[in-house]
Amino acid sequence: MNKDINYIPEEEENKNKIKKVKDKLKNCEKERSEYLAGWQRARADLINYKKEQEQKIADYYRFANEGLMLEILPVLDSFEIALKHQKDEGLQQVYNQLKIILKNNGLEEIETKDQEFNPELHESVEEVESKKKPGIIIEETQKGYKLKGKVIRASKVKISK
Repeated sequence: MNKDINYIPEEEENKNKIKKVKDKLKNCEKERSEYLAGWQRARADLINYKKEQEQKIADYYRFANEGLMLEILPVLDSFEIALKHQKDEGLQQVYNQLKIILKNNGLEEIETKDQEFNPELHESVEEVESKKKPGIIIEETQKGYKLKGKVIRASKVKISK
């Protein structure tokens, strides 16, 4: 009987050890899951950050010429005014060359003729009585331009009311 009595505490002790090991294993698995989830979030955040930075750099290069284009637009306007008042073949050629260079660099005119007024593309300077339905552009007072799809100067227009 003595052996039986000694055996029970030893069995209990083993059960306690097993329980402690199982609890420790559960805690380790829980920590592992938390660390893995945290690592995965951090990795996803890093990937997203890299994508955002790449997009910012791409946008920077895409619109790097915007300031230069804005400085050239008044010169383009002056050419157009000069050509309206005086027909000069040499002046027309220089104007055409300039337009080609600007177009090759992503500059495009905003279409206005018989278009419906769009506040994202046009700036209304006057409303005029007209037979056309309200909101249709009647006259362009200053050309608007987009640079690679982004409006850099809205068209100034007169619209029907």
